[in-house]
Amino acid sequence: MNDRLVAGVDEAGRGPLAGPVVAAAVVLAADYRNAEIRDSKKLSQARREQVCRLIRENAVAWSIGAASGLEIDNQNIHRATLVAMRRAVLGLPCTPDFVIVDGRFYPELPYPGSACVRADETESAVSAASILAKVFRDRYMAFLDRKYPEYGFCQHKGYATAMHLEVLQSYGPCPDHRRSFRPVASAIQTCPVPKPGEREQH
Repeated sequence: MNDRLVAGVDEAGRGPLAGPVVAAAVVLAADYRNAEIRDSKKLSQARREQVCRLIRENAVAWSIGAASGLEIDNQNIHRATLVAMRRAVLGLPCTPDFVIVDGRFYPELPYPGSACVRADETESAVSAASILAKVFRDRYMAFLDRKYPEYGFCQHKGYATAMHLEVLQSYGPCPDHRRSFRPVASAIQTCPVPKPGEREQH
C-alpha cells in the first residue's frame, strides 16, 4: 500500500474580487517528510516561496489548474473552484490511485477519492497543494499588479480590503475583476468601465 499514488488537492483564491481561482494537485512519496509542509496560511510569503521550490523538486508529481474570472462569473465561484481542481488533477503526469480534496465537495474526476474539511492540516500532500496554489496565485496577482498598477494587487492580492474597494470605486473594474461579486457590480454602477486607453489617463 505504501507505493499507492495519493494526490492532495487544494485551492487558493475563492474570496478575492479579482483574478483566477487556482488549484494545485500534488503527489508525494509515502516516505517523504518535511516539517515545513503545512497549511500555506501558516507560512510567510518568503517561506512559502522556498517551500514551494522544495515541493516542486521533491514531489512525485504536481500540477496547477485554474479558472478565470470570466469562468467564475459564468459558473459561480463554487463550480469554478471544482473546475480548477479537476484541471489540476487531470494535469498530473501520472494517474493517482486516490485523490484527497480539501473541503466539502469532490470534483468530477475519473479517480476514487474523498473530500475532507481541513485536510490541509492533516494530509501532507494537501498541505503541499495549498502552498503551490497560493504561490502560483500570488505570482499571477503580481503580474496583474504590473499590468494594472493603480489597483495595488501586490498588496491585497485581489481581496476586498478598504484600499482595494476605494480604488475600485475610483477606477471601476479592470478586465480581471469578477463582475458577479457584489462590490465589483456596485463599482460598475457608480463608476462606468473606462474605454480602452482611458485608464492610463488617471
